[in-house]
Amino acid sequence: MINLKIDPEFQSQIPPLTDDEFKQLEENILKEGKLLSPLIVWNNILVDGHNRYAILQKHPEIYFSTMPLPFESREEVLAWICKNQLGRRNLSPERKKFLLGKEYESTKLAVGAPLGSKHGIRKCGQNDHIFTESRTCQRIASEHGVGEKTVRRAEKYSQGIDAAEEAVPGAQEEILTGRIKATDAQIAALPAIPKEERPAILDELRKEKGKRNENLLSRLKPERPPPKSAPPK
Repeated sequence: MINLKIDPEFQSQIPPLTDDEFKQLEENILKEGKLLSPLIVWNNILVDGHNRYAILQKHPEIYFSTMPLPFESREEVLAWICKNQLGRRNLSPERKKFLLGKEYESTKLAVGAPLGSKHGIRKCGQNDHIFTESRTCQRIASEHGVGEKTVRRAEKYSQGIDAAEEAVPGAQEEILTGRIKATDAQIAALPAIPKEERPAILDELRKEKGKRNENLLSRLKPERPPPKSAPPK
């Protein structure tokens, strides 16, 4: 048995299986006696196949193979994982938004960070960065059959989920499975809330709408710009 490393960030992008789904996958693998598809790895870190690898840990007699891929950075790995997951069926609308936003954010970091940065592989000036970001958004939107605004909104949504998870571990799955009910705008507003104050807001979002503290949740509403003054006569 090859001992592969599990990266929590990589694993968190992959939708977990239900108990029944995991059991069915285990039965299928045991019936075949081997893994039909290789596990995708990068520098001995598992990239794709976390559920199958968990089953292998229980059944070391099962034959499997690995396929290393030549990623240049963590961001490239994250972008690949999200794109790969988006190509699969039965994703909820919330998870699709999350993965779409993470793919866009990770791809931008992979191709647009300053030279020598741990977050990227290319050097871009300010104008180059804006151009690269626009091209990246266009490409991802085209690949997934959505508009560019949808991609940018998805990025803000995924950043909001990251902010929730940072403050309350486990909040990501609560949001993506509907345990925490919130609008996209409310989720996108979470990064602007201090980390220590997010748990109380997430607690309110777990409640039924009629029982929520709306004064507290009003902090998630975007501030409206002041009205324009009338031009002098």
